[in-house]
Amino acid sequence: MVKLSDMREKEVINVNNGAKIGLVYDFEIDLEKGKVIALVLPGSGKMLSFFGKNNDLIIEWEDIVKIGTDAILVDLNIEE
Repeated sequence: MVKLSDMREKEVINVNNGAKIGLVYDFEIDLEKGKVIALVLPGSGKMLSFFGKNNDLIIEWEDIVKIGTDAILVDLNIEE
């Protein structure tokens, strides 16, 4: 089992190009089912800002390949 607080300390890496995408700063949760449905990463140039959330990168749970001890591997087809 993985704690949400532990996931915030892991680097998110795209397996398609090896790019480091960033760190998780929030989660989308389905409260009725009690499941995480997506990871939220800050958009470019918005590391500690709480404004401008429309630039956030949303990674659907289905796009997660592996949650390791140091990193979260995701399968995304995005331009870096």
